[in-house]
Amino acid sequence: MVDLHCHILPGVDDGARDLSESIEMAKIAVQQGIHTIVATPHHLNNRYENPKQSILARVEELNRVLLDEKIDIKILPGQEVRIHGELAEGYDLGKILPVNHTQYVLVEFSSNHVPRYTETLFYDLQNKGLIPVIVHPERNQEIIENPDILYELVQKGALSQVTASSITGNFGKKIMKFTYQLIDANLTHFIASDAHNTRSRTFNLHEAYDLVQTKYGNEMVYLFEENAALLIEGDHVYKEVPERIKKKRFFNIF
Repeated sequence: MVDLHCHILPGVDDGARDLSESIEMAKIAVQQGIHTIVATPHHLNNRYENPKQSILARVEELNRVLLDEKIDIKILPGQEVRIHGELAEGYDLGKILPVNHTQYVLVEFSSNHVPRYTETLFYDLQNKGLIPVIVHPERNQEIIENPDILYELVQKGALSQVTASSITGNFGKKIMKFTYQLIDANLTHFIASDAHNTRSRTFNLHEAYDLVQTKYGNEMVYLFEENAALLIEGDHVYKEVPERIKKKRFFNIF
């Protein structure tokens, strides 16, 4: 398996605290059946700044360590970019790092808001040949309340990635239910771990794929796994026609 979203680089954000934890995370990933991890440290989320060149150097160093430790896993460079108005300019300045130097950029919203300029920004990114991949939309309060926001963005060419722990219920039943709604409506295209450590925020990727297999069958598992493999190569991914999520309305009857 390929894990597209993981905070395995040591000491750069709220992920692995040090090199020893990075090594332990890599060992757990191998046990999960993961052979490739995209390291995606936070960039410009008000707390952390991890520009492209810094990430490239740290990924190279971590790969050397894992090779010395005889841990059979490959780390690829990536970045989880908090959405901001100058994102396209940041790419032009060489600060933004698409996944493995492809056209795919992981974009993070805050937990409760989607900026009004998002559609315009995504249009600008796509004009530069980039494809925005919205990470963990199932955990954004505004999207939960109004799924049409995500529908419109996907309809206009964006992709999305849900978190394995959302599928397994680790973020609660509400988020789990909404995640399955996104899958049902073809509004998400990838599953990734968003692992931060070996304790509270670990991989759960194998468990998530097992649940997807049980609910949807092998074809859906193949779609998600193949899309992750295609993304890191910069190839076109599989996309089904997106659908709107119908929100149920409840009326009080007196």
